[in-house]
Amino acid sequence: MSAPTRRERLRTSTLSEIKDEARRLLVMGGPEAISLRAIAREMGMTAPAIYRYFDSLDALVEALAGDLYVELSEVVIAAKQDAGDDPVAQIKAMAHAFRGWSVAHPAEFGLILGSPLPGIQAFQESFDEENHPGVEFGRPFMETINALWLRERYPTPPRSLMEERLAAHLEPLRASHGEEVPIEVAWAFLSGWSRLYGLVSMEVFHHLRWAVSDPGAFFEMELHAYVDQFTGHGPPD
Repeated sequence: MSAPTRRERLRTSTLSEIKDEARRLLVMGGPEAISLRAIAREMGMTAPAIYRYFDSLDALVEALAGDLYVELSEVVIAAKQDAGDDPVAQIKAMAHAFRGWSVAHPAEFGLILGSPLPGIQAFQESFDEENHPGVEFGRPFMETINALWLRERYPTPPRSLMEERLAAHLEPLRASHGEEVPIEVAWAFLSGWSRLYGLVSMEVFHHLRWAVSDPGAFFEMELHAYVDQFTGHGPPD
């Protein structure tokens, strides 16, 4: 494989700089602050010149969203690796990593995991694609929950009930993670994700202030309650 040419290196560098500037604008002023004209002005480019890199604002926002998912995935995977070989410890570590990144990056969280913006709605709706950045983010969670199922059958709703009420509606999940995913694993994954995402989004968007002074303490209790189904342990002291 030949080394990239100088022109290719310059293009890659400029693409990264454009996305970095878009992220800065996102953090400073929210999604509505991102504009190709503002980025071009900050970088000393003309507005038409920036269209050689992104043909629309939507294309730029989609690219930024993809990068943010990759960044978040790397944080989660690193936490899983640091947790050792125990799948339960891995789930806890990944959940903590997800919460830590999200709380530290509320604007970025809002872009990729908040209400879908018109510009990235198509990006958000394409989660049934196997290599979608959002699917890649969820993969380590799915793999770990599946590893737990293979190690020991943890409690789930009756399979017959899930087959009757849930199986026909899992096509999007199985399209992205594989038809071989057992329905019990799919349920445990979705149950855990809805719990984790719900808690973190409520904290990020300040919807827990009315109830708790320390959202982290509530998060720990809920995380323990979730992993308890895999361990059979009682509540913490």
